[in-house]
Amino acid sequence: VQLQASGGGLVQAGGSLRLSCVVSGITFDDYAIGWYRQAPGKEREGVSCISESDGSAYYSDSMNGRFAISSDNAKNTVYLQMNGLKPEDTAVYYCGALRGTCTPLLLVVFGYDIWGQGTELTVSS
Repeated sequence: VQLQASGGGLVQAGGSLRLSCVVSGITFDDYAIGWYRQAPGKEREGVSCISESDGSAYYSDSMNGRFAISSDNAKNTVYLQMNGLKPEDTAVYYCGALRGTCTPLLLVVFGYDIWGQGTELTVSS
């Protein structure tokens, strides 16, 4: 079982970037996939999650509508489209998988069954 996040990099403020989380070794439709991030010296923060069974998704309020989560079931991949990036979005972004559905609680308690490695995003001012 593996979750591999990718797509991070260096972006100027106001720019956009799309992260990918490729999932392998599980029945994709049985899981919720979520994104969370951790900035240097700060606590982990939930970003978004999506239920692969029905496509329902939740976002942390702090994303202010700038981010969009989506999935391609044929590719077992979940995407996080990030627009209007700000320097405070600088962090390592991780994806996780939970057998079940996404709920707002998942963005807070990080109860994932499977944790992936992160991809680093730096937003310059």
